[in-house]
Amino acid sequence: MRKWRVEMTSGTGYLEPTTNRPSTNDKAHPGMTPDFLVTHSGGFHADELLSSVILTRLFPQARIVRSRAPEWITPASDRIIYDVGGAYDAQAQIFDHHQRGAPLRDDGQPYSSFGLIWKHYGKDYLAASDVPEAHVEKIHASFDASFVLPIDLVDNGALSPSIAGPLAGLTLPALLETLKPVFDETDPEAIDRCFHAALAVARSFVEARIAGSAAKLRAEALVHQAIVDTGTGRVLELPMGMPFRPAILKAGADHLLFVVHPREKDWCLTTIRRADEGFEVRADLPAAWAGLTNGDLEAACGIAGASFCHNGRFVAAARSREAALAMADLAVTEALSIAETQTAVAQV
Repeated sequence: MRKWRVEMTSGTGYLEPTTNRPSTNDKAHPGMTPDFLVTHSGGFHADELLSSVILTRLFPQARIVRSRAPEWITPASDRIIYDVGGAYDAQAQIFDHHQRGAPLRDDGQPYSSFGLIWKHYGKDYLAASDVPEAHVEKIHASFDASFVLPIDLVDNGALSPSIAGPLAGLTLPALLETLKPVFDETDPEAIDRCFHAALAVARSFVEARIAGSAAKLRAEALVHQAIVDTGTGRVLELPMGMPFRPAILKAGADHLLFVVHPREKDWCLTTIRRADEGFEVRADLPAAWAGLTNGDLEAACGIAGASFCHNGRFVAAARSREAALAMADLAVTEALSIAETQTAVAQV
């Protein structure tokens, strides 16, 4: 694992708030290579950790300095300052959001340091992460909306993790903060060690999310071709397991009811969810299959090689492609029959 040097310096001074001058260019100081990445000392939060993920990827030679001392949080050509310093000026390489007149998004929602760093450095980060140029704009925007913005809102107190109910303590900001030292830790170096450990965790989440977004765009082309090949059929066959729902929606393939694809040792038959949230699907697998395996399932559906059906009727498995497709055909027939019956009853 790559290790980043972290320096903690003494001092509690802040710069006086200055007039913020949002840059008209999303790239801050193109070509500039900083020696220092400066953020505040003391307790850490998700926004400066995630900002550090982006900046350390782009500037691996730079040293992280955690300080509130005026000599460190004053803009200079050798540093990028974030989440501290009392100013936002992309040309001066300072990205704070705690001052009066703090920067807002076009829709009026607040930035945290993470949002500001992503705005100015996110596209370079994606390029450095080998995201194809054709996908950079789309992934930059989607990651901002789905990952960066929630961090910004929570950090500014505009969104409470409590809306997640019992999952509130499992949100990313909450989990990262659990990596801080306990209140009665006496080792003065503990906070630096914890910051370093939390940075590695934060890095893994960002990298995995970006990799997943890039993979979805690669999958979209494969799924689109499979939809074309399927024509008016109700079962979509894919060459491997992959994200398929976004491409199905984009193609307007409302006729599709099930998806079949190979796995490592068998074949999978799965339903298609109606919405991103919830578990409602376009069509359930037959009720007679629910919770059955192997011989019992073969007897219930009459197909040799049928091996599993989840009790929730949203996924099933078979030992061969032929068995999986046969199961899919039976599922389609039953789903269409149920739909016709429901339509007839509704018309009475």
